[in-house]
Amino acid sequence: MNPDWLRWARELQAISQIGLAYSAESHFDAERYARVREIAAEILASRGGIAKERLLESFSRQDGYATPKVDVRGVVFRDDRILLVREVADGRWTLPGGWADVNQSPTESVVREVLEESGYETRPVKLLAVYDRDKQGHAPPFPFHVYKLFVLCEVIGGEAATSVETSAVEFFTEDALPELSSSRVTLRQIQRCFDHCRHPDWPTDLD
Repeated sequence: MNPDWLRWARELQAISQIGLAYSAESHFDAERYARVREIAAEILASRGGIAKERLLESFSRQDGYATPKVDVRGVVFRDDRILLVREVADGRWTLPGGWADVNQSPTESVVREVLEESGYETRPVKLLAVYDRDKQGHAPPFPFHVYKLFVLCEVIGGEAATSVETSAVEFFTEDALPELSSSRVTLRQIQRCFDHCRHPDWPTDLD
């Protein structure tokens, strides 16, 4: 589980975002909620190693009621091997995926992400898991609360191709996995994907 300081900072950020959107009926209320947002950024900057200015910029772009963000991951198998891409950002490997886009369904988002990051055209087959990132052992902690959707997909076209975000595309067996980008995916999650592949009748994992 995440440390208390991260939970407090997130909650303060959410309170400030909601307050600025719905409750700031006066200039003074707006100033108070803006200060709460600044305190949240100060906490995260002091404990999380992220610049306060960068956090404030990110927070200021959030509007309306605060809700968790949605991350989608495509799970693609070929001959008992799982598709992984190497991230340019950290040089480690992950399931292709990223943030869900506005005006796209979860399956549309995952198809887009897999194509962009791996070059493969896919068809969504089944939702394997909906995970709360905070309960999954990801590192480092993230300023926002995130739900992660893992969608089983099958290849229908395309070929391996890298992108501005990825530097390699490969299929791996379960016993020969590379170093994973733990901010994006964990070993336990990859192993669970293999379990689901072996047991297609299993229900969707939750949390």
